[in-house]
Amino acid sequence: MKRYIQTILVTFAMVLGLTSVMAPAAGAINVFKGCEGKDATSEVCKNSSESVQKPVRDIISTLLVAVGIIAVIMIIVGGLRYILSNGDSSKIKSAKDTVLYSVIGLVVAMLAYAIVNFAVAQF
Repeated sequence: MKRYIQTILVTFAMVLGLTSVMAPAAGAINVFKGCEGKDATSEVCKNSSESVQKPVRDIISTLLVAVGIIAVIMIIVGGLRYILSNGDSSKIKSAKDTVLYSVIGLVVAMLAYAIVNFAVAQF
């Protein structure tokens, strides 16, 4: 038990040390500072926020649709497992857990979609 706790602490220390060493310092620079004056009508200033939002929205939407499709497929698989369980209590429990976790995943995916769209719209 002592060795197990020691291994966990050493692993945690290594991960914490590596993340603090490898994380580069980032500074906030306003790259669109020129968009505040007379150049605000240029194409770069007009499309600066839209050019970032659209690809991010598209990628996240695609990933969330994929998660939703996988969750629906797993609901169907869980239903089939429930039907084919033949009254075996362990198989029934496993099938119910599959359906439950799939529904939870589907709800999380829908909430993530709403949160991402809200966050992207704010920026």
